Amino acid sequence: MDETDQLFDAVAVYFHVLSEPMRLKIMRSICQEEKSVNQIVEEVEGGQANVSRHLKLMFQHGVVAKRKDGTQVLYRVSDPTMVDICRTVCSMIAGRIDDSQPMRNQLLKLIPNQGKKIA
Repeated sequence: MDETDQLFDAVAVYFHVLSEPMRLKIMRSICQEEKSVNQIVEEVEGGQANVSRHLKLMFQHGVVAKRKDGTQVLYRVSDPTMVDICRTVCSMIAGRIDDSQPMRNQLLKLIPNQGKKIA
């Protein structure tokens, strides 16, 4: 494996983090503010074990950061580039959908952009 292959492998791993719908839901949940695992589970309507598994993977890849606050673990986005990528892709897909389609507006709401600092 040459150096170029290693670089492409690293890029593929980076994009792999975004390749699962639950992880995209988690990104949406915490893209603007830090939240507890329980808050994230409620917002993404996922099971505790499933959300925790995805958060662990996202943490291992440096996409999210975590801290303890008493008995709670709080997560926040630590890689704002991931949020930018999600926003860009959502905007691009929305641009391909007819303005009259309700899905277009829903897609644009997926990753809020209110100029808040996320990391």
